[in-house]
Amino acid sequence: MKIFNNKKLTILSLLVLMIGSMILILDSCTASQKISMKSGAQLWSENCQRCHNTPSPSTFSHEQWETIGMHMQSRALLTDVEKNKIVEFLKQ
Repeated sequence: MKIFNNKKLTILSLLVLMIGSMILILDSCTASQKISMKSGAQLWSENCQRCHNTPSPSTFSHEQWETIGMHMQSRALLTDVEKNKIVEFLKQ
């Protein structure tokens, strides 16, 4: 006696795939929400200080921080939101 026939197995597989997809979508939304809730200081600490000692915000001009932000965005794989928050924090 078969526990599942092909039709039931297909429906079950699709259901599992849909649930898995929903979990991934919700998890990615949560990650972007977490980033948007963080301050520039938090993002600076988590992303910049993990690789090197960071200079004082007064070390560079506002224009220099903009340039540094663009350069480090690609190196640290920062989103535009993260980069903008960090640069604004450093320019204050």
